[in-house]
Amino acid sequence: MISVADAVSGQSMRRRDFITFIGGAGATWPLAARAQRSPAKIARIGYLAVASASEGARGADAFETGLRELGYVLGKSLIIEYRFANGQHEQLDVLATELVRLPVDLLFAPTTPAALSAKKATEKIPIVFATVAAPVELGLVASLARPGGNATGLSYYISPEIVGKQLQLLQEIGRKISRVAVLWFPNNCGLPPLVTEAKRTAELLNIQLQAIEVQGPDDFESAFRRMVEAGTDALLVLPDARFSEHRKVLGSLALKSGLPTMFGSREDLAVGCLMAYGPGRLDLLRRAAGYVDKILNAIKPADLPVQQPTKFELIVNLATARALGITIPPSIVAQADEVID
Repeated sequence: MISVADAVSGQSMRRRDFITFIGGAGATWPLAARAQRSPAKIARIGYLAVASASEGARGADAFETGLRELGYVLGKSLIIEYRFANGQHEQLDVLATELVRLPVDLLFAPTTPAALSAKKATEKIPIVFATVAAPVELGLVASLARPGGNATGLSYYISPEIVGKQLQLLQEIGRKISRVAVLWFPNNCGLPPLVTEAKRTAELLNIQLQAIEVQGPDDFESAFRRMVEAGTDALLVLPDARFSEHRKVLGSLALKSGLPTMFGSREDLAVGCLMAYGPGRLDLLRRAAGYVDKILNAIKPADLPVQQPTKFELIVNLATARALGITIPPSIVAQADEVID
């Protein structure tokens, strides 16, 4: 297994400013351009997201930025139909079917649940996904090298083993960590492989793992009470758009409960959250625009291998560490791509 130090020693992600914007389901945002394409017909993309429009705005802007860098101009060479499920997974199938019936030339799914609903809605319209943890295991593609169907894109993890690296980092924060809680949504089909890997790695690290399922934000407070009652030493939060949307609440509860937390992406961090380790999700959404461009230019999804992350970021919040009474070892700080102080 690659060491944590090796995995996080890559270049830091280039900082970018993201425009925050808010719209309703089906809203379309303006797309500025540096260069303009003039295709034979205006392409129509369906953007399917599980998040609310306000939280999903960050991802939508990253995606549009990638398209703008490729020369697309909204309204002239491209139309994007946005649909947001407002955190209600059961609405994704309905919204996916709605986009297929418009129709659209391509479906873009920025999360695992959205990708699964898109795949269920059509076997003909091309699908590009951006942050799916296990596309082969979930049946979205036949293999990473040869997707073989109408879907392809960028996976979020190289493999579920990244969860093991997150647990290892938690063990190195300068506080005795022997009991870790894993917070996850059981109805997110991309998470079971990560829970399985967390259990496997926990045994190797002599960590007692407590998997805590939640159905929605109303369960967060009771989940943290269970952690405190069980004597939990730290918390690992698995990637889900609903956690990202409520990251401030999670950070507040973690701080109140005295729990150091590990998230999977810099986009999940808020006040009270200690660390994040993993690929930057917004960067993956921006890069996914390249696959959209290839498919709109007549390359089949089946011929586009699923790309895997090549760069991982470690973000450490020293302000949160001080609030928790933790002194982060210099070895961890030295590995960090970004230190928040």
